[in-house]
Amino acid sequence: MLLIYKRAVILFTLCLVLHSCKGGNEAKGEDEVKSTQTPVTVTSVVNGPLTEYIELNATSVFLQKNYIKANAAGYIQAMNIQIGKYVTAGQLLFTIKTKESQSIGNTISNLDPSFKFSGVNKIVASAGGYITQLSHQSGDYVQDGEQLTVISDKNSFAFILNLPYELHSYADGGKSVEVILPDSTKLSGTITGTMPTVDSLSQTQGYIVKINAGTSIPENLVAKVRIIKARKDNVQSLPKAAILTNDAQSDFWVMKMTDSVTAVKVNIQKGIETKDMVEVLSPAFSSSDRVLVTGNYGLSDTANVKVIKE
Repeated sequence: MLLIYKRAVILFTLCLVLHSCKGGNEAKGEDEVKSTQTPVTVTSVVNGPLTEYIELNATSVFLQKNYIKANAAGYIQAMNIQIGKYVTAGQLLFTIKTKESQSIGNTISNLDPSFKFSGVNKIVASAGGYITQLSHQSGDYVQDGEQLTVISDKNSFAFILNLPYELHSYADGGKSVEVILPDSTKLSGTITGTMPTVDSLSQTQGYIVKINAGTSIPENLVAKVRIIKARKDNVQSLPKAAILTNDAQSDFWVMKMTDSVTAVKVNIQKGIETKDMVEVLSPAFSSSDRVLVTGNYGLSDTANVKVIKE
């Protein structure tokens, strides 16, 4: 009787040990499954218009500069300008007194006051603009034909866009563009002409972009010019981060959720793209499809994932 009781106790102990081992293995298996889940965020397809731009640098310039020169040899008696100031056409700039009048003008006037010899020449602005260079000051002696100042014609202000020649078909004359200044100010512009030469090293051609600006813009300012390359009104698109590719960038795919924890590889064909979005030509996605946008890099064809953010 005692022997039977001992055997029953041993059998019951073995059953408890086996049960606890089985439970531990099951818990360990669940932990391993959870640890292999990749945290991801997902997004859905966007349907709407998409515009692809060419974005290049352009530099502001005054295409026309007026060089004001002395019309006689003499001394600058007065000057009514300052560098950086705006002058209008016909405005008095300099008064030059010839060297002859400086030496004998007063003597002649004393001998015959009716002669009214002054020897003073006035120089006026031929066009309106900004004084960008000033070579002399009052009292200086200047030679006939010597440069006194440079006026940058305000009406000739434009941006010069250096466009690679292979893209010249997108920059026809009269085409509207968008000019973005360094402070993020956006201005509308129009391509009005081209330079007759191409840079031999970069193979770029200069395009003249006129803008509609209510305020003055300094010369040599570098801005960005956006030219519309392609536009489509109703396309399906995804964020660039959702698009994956191989090293040769010959194949493209996305990772799409098939259920709450599984993502599969779906090959796509892409169309035009912007700074943030890419057009998906095929396949057609529905609005309920969820596509991985982060955590998708390096995943296998079928991956176990955990969505942390929609």
